[in-house]
Amino acid sequence: MMLPVIRAFIAIDLTPEIQERLDQVSDQLKDRLKSAPIRWVPVENIHLTLKFLGKVSMANFEMLTSIIQTVTSGHQPFEISIGGLGAYPKLHHPRVIWVGVEAPQDLAMAQRSLETETARLGYAREDRPFSPHLTLGRVARNASTRDIRATAEELTSFKVGFLGVVRVQAVRLYQSDLKPDGAVYKCLFSAPLGE
Repeated sequence: MMLPVIRAFIAIDLTPEIQERLDQVSDQLKDRLKSAPIRWVPVENIHLTLKFLGKVSMANFEMLTSIIQTVTSGHQPFEISIGGLGAYPKLHHPRVIWVGVEAPQDLAMAQRSLETETARLGYAREDRPFSPHLTLGRVARNASTRDIRATAEELTSFKVGFLGVVRVQAVRLYQSDLKPDGAVYKCLFSAPLGE
């Protein structure tokens, strides 16, 4: 019997206060970028992703939860600061619009450990260096040069200050179900830090 395969990722949750502030930022940007072809991420789906796994066989589920638990047990809870606006690959050529995350070394170390350990299970390593961020929206692949330029101009003139602090106390494994009206996330496992 074949075990089911799911889409999954490892992430850190935000607080309701930060989600609310991100929602306000997102609403202001939507207002300024009304005509731009951007898929906005619903605020309840915004997480700090540590590792996108892609397709995961449920046969690997226990090994994955064990990896997450081992990594989190080696780190005490820590705080991350949320604020600032940016875009990938760059602000003047936006494809992904994000709010920044400033974090202590603990976050990068935990992410590196997750990257290394999941690679041993066969999950592809990320080819870009880890850069913590919260994705607000993605510019459509078929966006015209004019749309991209107009979006870049708005983003350059729009300032996002400090939005607050999140105390990171757990790392979670999420299932991502792609529905016609967007992704639906379900937490499958949560590992507290420092235990």
